[in-house]
Amino acid sequence: MREDGTLRLLEKKWFEKQYSLSSEDPPTKPKTLSFDRFKDSLPFESSSIFLHNEILIVGVVLDMESWVGKSIHSFMSMAVSDFYALNNNCRTKIVLHTRDSKGDPLQALSAVLDLLDNVKVQAITGPETYREAKLLAPIADKAKVPIFSFAGSPSMDYPYLFQIKEDESVMSKSIAALVKSYNSRDVIFLNEENDCGREILSYFLESFQDKGIQISQRIAVPALASDDQIIKKLQKVITSHTTVIIVHMSSVLANRLLFIAERLGMVSEQYTWIVTYKTIDNLQSVDNEVIESLHGVIGLRFYIPASSKLLNLTSRWYNECFIKHPTLAVREVSVLAIWAYDTIWALAESIKRLEVHSLFVVPNIDSMLLNEISKTRFKGVSGEFRLIDGKLVSNGFKIVNVIGNRGSTITPKRRKLQETLGENLKVGVLTRRKFENFIDVSIDNNITTARGFSVDVFNACINSLPYELIPYDDELTYDDLVQKVYGQEIDAIMGDSTILANRSQYVDFTATYTDLGVGTLARINHNDMWIFLKPLDVDLWLITVGFAIIIGIIIFAIESMDQGSQISPAQQIGATVWLILMTLFFTQREKLSSNLSKFVEFVWLLVVLILISSYTATLASLLTVEQFELASKGGTLGFHGGSFVAGVTVNNLKLEDYRHKPYYSYHDYAKALSGGGADAIIDEIPYIKMFLANYSADYAMISSEPKTSGFAFIFQKGSPLATDMSRQIAKIRENGTLGDLEKKWFQKRSSSSQPKPKTLNFGTFRGLFLISGISSAVALMISMVCLLRAKLKSCQRYFLFASLRAAPAPTPERLNAEVNTKDIQG
Repeated sequence: MREDGTLRLLEKKWFEKQYSLSSEDPPTKPKTLSFDRFKDSLPFESSSIFLHNEILIVGVVLDMESWVGKSIHSFMSMAVSDFYALNNNCRTKIVLHTRDSKGDPLQALSAVLDLLDNVKVQAITGPETYREAKLLAPIADKAKVPIFSFAGSPSMDYPYLFQIKEDESVMSKSIAALVKSYNSRDVIFLNEENDCGREILSYFLESFQDKGIQISQRIAVPALASDDQIIKKLQKVITSHTTVIIVHMSSVLANRLLFIAERLGMVSEQYTWIVTYKTIDNLQSVDNEVIESLHGVIGLRFYIPASSKLLNLTSRWYNECFIKHPTLAVREVSVLAIWAYDTIWALAESIKRLEVHSLFVVPNIDSMLLNEISKTRFKGVSGEFRLIDGKLVSNGFKIVNVIGNRGSTITPKRRKLQETLGENLKVGVLTRRKFENFIDVSIDNNITTARGFSVDVFNACINSLPYELIPYDDELTYDDLVQKVYGQEIDAIMGDSTILANRSQYVDFTATYTDLGVGTLARINHNDMWIFLKPLDVDLWLITVGFAIIIGIIIFAIESMDQGSQISPAQQIGATVWLILMTLFFTQREKLSSNLSKFVEFVWLLVVLILISSYTATLASLLTVEQFELASKGGTLGFHGGSFVAGVTVNNLKLEDYRHKPYYSYHDYAKALSGGGADAIIDEIPYIKMFLANYSADYAMISSEPKTSGFAFIFQKGSPLATDMSRQIAKIRENGTLGDLEKKWFQKRSSSSQPKPKTLNFGTFRGLFLISGISSAVALMISMVCLLRAKLKSCQRYFLFASLRAAPAPTPERLNAEVNTKDIQG
């Protein structure tokens, strides 16, 4: 729409007219019923953290009767002992206080209130289910105590809540990519009937839509559904023609559903069952009979890179399980347990950085601890551990096929669903770019490096994710590289690549990191000796001079017809010529005897006042940014050679009547504009800004149009890195990093890219001239009528006295009678 001009037409339709809209009341924020019910019972609102006996108390609320709860608690305990074994000089140490929620949200609420009121905990970990997290998050936030939850949803936004869980957007895109690898266009979405299931559905809808996949049925299963209810739900699947089924629900419900589906003969080659992390991570805790029913079920599990530390922890866990829980010793470690280990480690690192002594009570230390936790970033057992906006950043997923009682990794048909820290990202770049300020690629001893504005932005957003530059000859274009990304030869493209609609069919773009649109670049003429004539066009100059002469003639005529004037005709002509000249400067001092001539002069002076004010304003604009005028039809218009600008964009700017000529470097631009090879050059605004950074003294961007969508980085279709990079671009734009990079590369940018000042023409002031002309004509007509009347009266008196002289001398009485009669008739 932006490229073909449709967006511009819509802007004209809706923004050219202003409408007065009555503001509606803002929507009321939905209330959290569970929090409103219990918030009044909160024992306190913490304003500072008290450290007793050099310890920081962390409350742990888990279902200690479940396999996941046991494993999480065990790994948290190991994290405490491991951290302080390496940091034995720490003065403040974490102590865990555990409460068993027994899988009941109300029991979990009671445990949290007890921990806050009686134990005075300074942090809480452990809600494992969505309902528990939804209930406990506002309580901890009210008490200003950080809470680390292993469940939650995107709508749960509390400052003190940290969601140690999956990224719904990344997961849904990964599953969409997996479904597409099976060449399927329809899926059935089975989810648990709760708020969390409804929220995540929106992510799946968006991700599937991007892949051209349709959710043919969405079936919600109640959490406490009976076997008969589950059978009825599965019968809907049987009657449909869709064979790919996505399951997103709690492990307890998923186990029952898949067990019944296996009994109905649905877990077979006819169906493809894909379960999300929510189910696959907990399937290790079910009975062998249930696990046997999961043969062939595919799922996504969080990617945990192999390491010696992970192996050590797993061995310790198995040894502990063998002693305490022999039946669980062969189960795979839960990802939540590994995350719990890193969470405690992150909390301990944050406390260590604060260096708080146990004897002190530091005001607002709760906010300090919150800040330290938020900026924690380290390489943990689960990979890179970091939090953004209170949410754990995902390190990717792996596909597992549940066979027997363990998960085995299989290779997907796509090369990967998301790049992980264990593999380098393959980033394509074009070499020998002549616009090298954006990206300048060099190859030395088969090692490819790059520098430039685009490279700096990419590095600021990629967050140290390792990548490898894959160079391509500059004879290729970005369209060619897009096809290589689409064919999975490379993973991404770094450079000055423009967001285009035809490219987005094959790849995903990040958010733009540059200005939008195209601009017109021109050379500034510093030696125009006639610039003082340019504020008014030729017609207006001629009409103004002509009107001044006509007004002078009219004033001369009116003054000449004035019977009371004592000035000779020669003096009147000289005074009129002087008046014509002096009215332009408001220095008219000639005395006029006629009121009509004074009226004509007043109206004309009003016209001159408005003309001079407009002339002054326009001349000031021209002196700030001297006017550049494209040649009339037949002039030369340059453009960025080898880019799309010569096509759709130039046509949309209505410049088809100019000769088009390509230029391929900044040097070519300067040479063409200085030597007369081109009257102007059309290019994208980022290129023009970079050009002005080197040639700002002699050139200016005189106009711009939002015809393009700016530069962005390119990733494979469905890659979650595109979303991550877009989020990072928004972040560096907000915190000023992007602005600093722009200053670094555009610091010499000229400020002369102002709107093009318009030359004033007669049409703008025709109303003024009309008023002055009519006023002058009326005044002249009145003066002529008065003169004619005076002449007629003079003639009458002349003929009367002539007739009296020719007649015989009358008597005095008769003469008086006749004179009186004539006067009465006159």
